[in-house]
Amino acid sequence: MGKLERIAARQDRAAGRGPTRRGFLLTAMGSAFMFGFARQGNATQVYPQAAGNLPAGGAFEPTIWCSIAPDGWVNVNVIRAEMGQHVGTALARIIADEMEADWNKVKITYVDTDPKWGLMITGGSWSVWLTWDQFRQAGAAARTVMVEEGARLLGVAPSACIARNGQVIAGKRSISYGEIVSRAHPTRTFTPDEMAKLPLKPSSEHRLIRREVKALDIPSKTDGTAIYGIDAKLEGMVYARPKMPPTRYGSKVVSVDDTEAKKVKGYIRYIVLDDPSNTVPGWVAVLASSYPAAIRATDALKVTWTPGKTANVTEQDIIEHGRKQIAEKTGGSRIFNDAGVDEALGKADKVVERTYTCSSVLHYQLEPMNALARLHEGKWEVHCGNQWQTLFLPVIAKALQVPESDVVMRSYLLGGGFGRRLNGDYAVPAALISKALGGKPVKLVFTRSDDVLFDSIRSPSIQTVRAGVNKDGSINGWEHHASAGWPTGVMAAAFMEKGEDGKPYDQFAIAGADHWYDVGPILVRALDNDLADATFRPGWLRSVSSGWTPWAHESFLDELAHDYGKDPVDFRLGLLTCKGRNAGSAPNSVGGASRQANVLKKLVEKCGYGKVSLPKDTAIGIATTFGQERNMPTWTAGAAQVHVDRETGVVTCQKIWLVLDAGTIIDPDGALAQTEGGALWGLSMALFEGTEIENGNVRDRNLNTYTPLRITDVPDMDIEFLPSTEKPMGLGEPGVTTIAPAIGNAIFNAVGVRMRHLPVRPADILKALKEKGNA
Repeated sequence: MGKLERIAARQDRAAGRGPTRRGFLLTAMGSAFMFGFARQGNATQVYPQAAGNLPAGGAFEPTIWCSIAPDGWVNVNVIRAEMGQHVGTALARIIADEMEADWNKVKITYVDTDPKWGLMITGGSWSVWLTWDQFRQAGAAARTVMVEEGARLLGVAPSACIARNGQVIAGKRSISYGEIVSRAHPTRTFTPDEMAKLPLKPSSEHRLIRREVKALDIPSKTDGTAIYGIDAKLEGMVYARPKMPPTRYGSKVVSVDDTEAKKVKGYIRYIVLDDPSNTVPGWVAVLASSYPAAIRATDALKVTWTPGKTANVTEQDIIEHGRKQIAEKTGGSRIFNDAGVDEALGKADKVVERTYTCSSVLHYQLEPMNALARLHEGKWEVHCGNQWQTLFLPVIAKALQVPESDVVMRSYLLGGGFGRRLNGDYAVPAALISKALGGKPVKLVFTRSDDVLFDSIRSPSIQTVRAGVNKDGSINGWEHHASAGWPTGVMAAAFMEKGEDGKPYDQFAIAGADHWYDVGPILVRALDNDLADATFRPGWLRSVSSGWTPWAHESFLDELAHDYGKDPVDFRLGLLTCKGRNAGSAPNSVGGASRQANVLKKLVEKCGYGKVSLPKDTAIGIATTFGQERNMPTWTAGAAQVHVDRETGVVTCQKIWLVLDAGTIIDPDGALAQTEGGALWGLSMALFEGTEIENGNVRDRNLNTYTPLRITDVPDMDIEFLPSTEKPMGLGEPGVTTIAPAIGNAIFNAVGVRMRHLPVRPADILKALKEKGNA
């Protein structure tokens, strides 16, 4: 079963459906035709369309993904969330390129929830990768019909025509797509076999892909017409703000006193929420006629709770719990479970073991959580920006105790997602408040501190890496154990993978540890830190585990190289043998570890690692990994040049280099922006940003104490994408992955101290330097 089929099967399980395999259907309806897919990525599955879904104005809709209007405008339907990554522009150009559309007459529509769209998710760097084959087929279908109908109108054979720039051309004669639609009223249908045989353009004929074109999503963002979730308004709506309970789970309301809240002009009332979905237990919401009034009244409201059982849990408790899990050899799920690991380590000249930890991390996206809910014409509407509508629409329905078909999520732009809005928990209280008011529209907006307290944080993590090493520095066995809270286990258990031992695991809490190095037999074990799960709701944060697993294995490899007198680059290249499971396979990982070796070689060529002379206490560190998930790898190599101030402990990152092989680059400008943003996020988590759990909640509540990267800390960046015509992979997150280990390795090269905890604070550097001096 392929990756996309597994995604479909998991989604069926999550929704309580049995697996289905339905044939492709194309239905002629009036002056237009359409076909669709029941589920992302499988062109043999079907969703029968209804006439009410046809585009207006006599437009021709060859698929549910695009339509051509009589005036020639092409509309592309996008089910991915736009949160600053220009996903609409990237996806639209796949269809537009394949159908030979005029880019100046292409527009995009971000659609609302509907079963016909299948899996609606924007995360995991999946958007282009999931959509590539599907949208190429959609574009090919449109082009095929345009050429056939255009040829008929021109009185020539289709073989005498070509499609270019929104026209069908036969010699010196041409006809536009709009004229074809308005005159021919296409109704061509296809069988499944015919669909599979549709010719796709070779990469040499791409005219939009890999080219610089205008972004379709930018104008509205710059002229102020773009509408984000926080901008949504409905006539007659009231505002709400939550009064946050002392613990994420288990809190119970004992009493509420609104004496002082009643003194706030605009205060309406409070509501103690009853949530059948258990998404917001122990919540009290305050209603007011304006948001400022809601803020003041909530501050004035006095609530007494009985807290949940995690009220005294600390970050160190969670880390120590994970340490005990790692020490117990029988728990967790085994992702790699090769025979002979114990034997290999037992025969080694030495077993080297290191442990690495990472602090909790907040999302802190620009737009705080918000949702607007109402009952309208028998349907519950939830207006918000969201990254995984398919996951949370059923939760909203459960909270409201209505059928899923009675809920629709209206799509808006996101003022930052970074994985936070994969969890749509913020929509649930808005819907419950509206229900308590008989369906009246309610706009729930979180303050910054509310948002932080309710955040689905990146769990603190602890990892132990162990290798059997011979006297010559060769590795003959490897273990990697990682404990962290499991976001997928908490929120989408049916979506989890199964390990080689048959046990389910959260693939997004271990990806990256399943590396492409040849180090003999390997054991990779994922452990669910259940104390973390019980204390807060772990979340997917940009690059998820790939933001911490390379911190361990790339730091560890560097340590081994230095301990055994080997060049860190040559050491890694010697392990990227491209053999066995590391050889790669079509369509996603063609070339395997050899492509990871290529990006590393190019990186070293660019940054001059080991060859350039640098000032005292200044050095370059390198790291390499495969970006995200093993069967959709974006081969990534990163280097960082840092200076360490021995007096203050301050580490300054002066420059970052990144080389990536992500297959075909659809949108060069968007790819660069994504990678730059990812690199800065990685830098922020390495040196500046991180919080801790205190008394069951995060310590830092606002930007006065939570200190992500500031603009003055942004280094020079040199980013390059290796040319490729392979299937496009993801780029939203791979930029994050190598930065922290590259910085850690650079710190060691600069001043000789090895850091094993993120973020690296000045106090940590000073302590390590002092210990080194006393050693």
